[in-house]
Amino acid sequence: MNELIEFAKTAGAGPRRHLVEVVIPVYNEEHVLAGSVGRLHAYLTVNLPYDFRITIADNASTDRTWDVATGLVESLPHVRAVHLDRKGRGRALRQVWSTSDADVVSYMDVDLSTGLEAFLPLVMPLISGHSELAIGTRLARGSSVVRGPKREIISRCYNLLLRATLRARFSDAQCGFKAARTEIVQVLLPSVQDQTWFFDTELLLLAERSGLRIHEVPVDWVDDPDSRVNVLQTALDDLHGIARVNRRIRKGEFGAAVTPRSRPHTSLPAAA
Repeated sequence: MNELIEFAKTAGAGPRRHLVEVVIPVYNEEHVLAGSVGRLHAYLTVNLPYDFRITIADNASTDRTWDVATGLVESLPHVRAVHLDRKGRGRALRQVWSTSDADVVSYMDVDLSTGLEAFLPLVMPLISGHSELAIGTRLARGSSVVRGPKREIISRCYNLLLRATLRARFSDAQCGFKAARTEIVQVLLPSVQDQTWFFDTELLLLAERSGLRIHEVPVDWVDDPDSRVNVLQTALDDLHGIARVNRRIRKGEFGAAVTPRSRPHTSLPAAA
C-alpha cells in the first residue's frame, strides 16, 4: 500500500491535484451514518493522496438521517449532503455523478462492508488513464468474503446468469464499491434506465458494449447483518432488468457514443 501511495503522489504531481468524489447513498441510516462517514473521512485524509469530497445522498429517509447528514457537513471538511424526494440508489448516484466536477466519481455502501484499503487501488487506474471504470470484486482470487450461504449462492448465480445471457465479462456486478472517470460516466448515464439496484449492472453492461475498460480489484468484504436490502425482491428486480437490457440489445437500442481516452503506458505497482 505504501508503494501505491508514493506512486500516486508522483503521478498526481502538477499544478492541479485530482479530485475524487465518494458518494454514500443512504435510506434510514441514522444509527450508522455518523460513525461510517467519520471513519471514511479519517481514512481518506491519511491514505488518499488526492483531494476528496464525500457526498451523502439521502434517498428520502423518514428517520433522522438528514439531520445527521447536515450535522456531518457542519463538523467535517470535504463533506456535503444532498436530499432526494424519492428512493433509489441508482437515482441518487445519477443525480450526484451527472453534475460532479470531480475527476473520478465513486460510491460505497454506508455500512463500509468493503475494506477501505482497496479504495486507492480502485481509483488509481482511472486517474492514470489505464481504465474508464473500476469495481470491487468479491468473486476473484485474492478476495476475502464473510457472508451467509444464501447471499453467496444468489450472488454467484446472478453473475453466472449475466455471463450466460448478456456475455458479461466482469466478475461481480453487485459489490457496492465502484468508481468511474467522471467524463466517461456522464456520457453513459443518459443511456442507463434503471433507478434502483440494477443501475450498477446496467452501467457496467453499457460500458462493456461501448468498448470501455473495467478494472477489477479483489476486496475484503464482511456482510452487514443489519442490511436493509430485500434479497429476494432485489433478485427479481435484477431479472427484470436483465430481460429489459436483452430486449434493448436485440433492438439495437443499447449503446452510448463514448470513446476511451488514449491510455498511457504506465505500470502500476502491485498492491501490498
